[in-house]
Amino acid sequence: MERLERSFYSKTSMYSFFVILGLLLSMMVATDRFIHMDMALIGYAIASIIFAIGLTIRMSFWFYRTATNRVAKRSLKNLFTKERLIRNVRSIAITFVDNILLQKFIFKRGLYRGIQHLMISWGCLISFAITFGLTFGWMRFDLIDSETYQIVVFNIPTLKMAAHGVFAEIVYNGLNLGAIMVLIGVSMALARRLTNYDVKVTQRFEFDMLPLFILLAVTGTGLILTVLYTFFDGWMHHYMSLIHQVTVVIMLIYFPFGKLFHVPIRPLAAAVPMNYQEVAKIDSRNCKSCGEAYSNDDQIADVQAILGAQEFDLKLNDGTLLSDYCPRCRRRMRALKVMNMEAPQGDPYGPVNTNNGIHLPGFGQKRSESFYVSTEKKQAKEENNEPVSR
Repeated sequence: MERLERSFYSKTSMYSFFVILGLLLSMMVATDRFIHMDMALIGYAIASIIFAIGLTIRMSFWFYRTATNRVAKRSLKNLFTKERLIRNVRSIAITFVDNILLQKFIFKRGLYRGIQHLMISWGCLISFAITFGLTFGWMRFDLIDSETYQIVVFNIPTLKMAAHGVFAEIVYNGLNLGAIMVLIGVSMALARRLTNYDVKVTQRFEFDMLPLFILLAVTGTGLILTVLYTFFDGWMHHYMSLIHQVTVVIMLIYFPFGKLFHVPIRPLAAAVPMNYQEVAKIDSRNCKSCGEAYSNDDQIADVQAILGAQEFDLKLNDGTLLSDYCPRCRRRMRALKVMNMEAPQGDPYGPVNTNNGIHLPGFGQKRSESFYVSTEKKQAKEENNEPVSR
């Protein structure tokens, strides 16, 4: 493997080479040695290959990051562990249904944003699936007779359908349906970003607005193509097809390096429930100070490894690490350091108190009831020279 890596300029160039080689081999198999290659789509094929190179480079650098690399290794290790088989299958299924199919994580932010994101997401997924399938020749339609088509997938004949049936019309207009969904979602997103002042303050044009304009250009020109072909007998169809092809090329080249990159990495969210637990079950980690279970062994081990690789071990004087303590104890430790105190006075697990008996709220527990004293009681205590809690 090391000798093979030395044959390339870098690992990313090696990965890109094998990705392109795999795509070309799949095209050769699917098109029966390029016999059934649609030359009208050659421009899209070249742009898709450039897209694959860019996506490979971006994914490689993303996985090279210390945190991402550690989580990826943990995922591969746990994925093939027999004891975790049921847990892995369940987490992957839940992630697919909740995050991809229904996209509940967006609906939690509001119904409007949920519908908007669902339209853009599924419209893009449908469009990408059909576009790449036709461009690389993975899918084609062979004419059996004057009234029947057959769908051929990777050079294997599959379904037959009537040329003018309902199913055929849905298949023919798959790209149009995906484009309409994207158009609705992008229009909703643009309306929100142009009218919502809270969003306008934080958004950036190159990150938030540019991908919407690119998607709008692709879907708009694609739908105009259908209108010209259907209602205007192909008038200006050739010129519009070139414009549409340019917009698609721009979108594919931009995709790996902009906001749209989150689309291919979203399924990796399955690694979180597969590797880590929010509720302690079989592998829990107890706090070094109070003894309460606050996390699990895998998560703490990964946190310590990631911080150690970046030379942020946060080791304490007794040899323990800050991540060995629960969040409440960590807040208490920081409060003690700020007040230059070696140990808390009184209850070691209660609120942190200063030498004057005035405890700091927000560290470990809520304010004690003595903190909330009415004005009359304060005045009475001051007259009697009694100490007043702050």
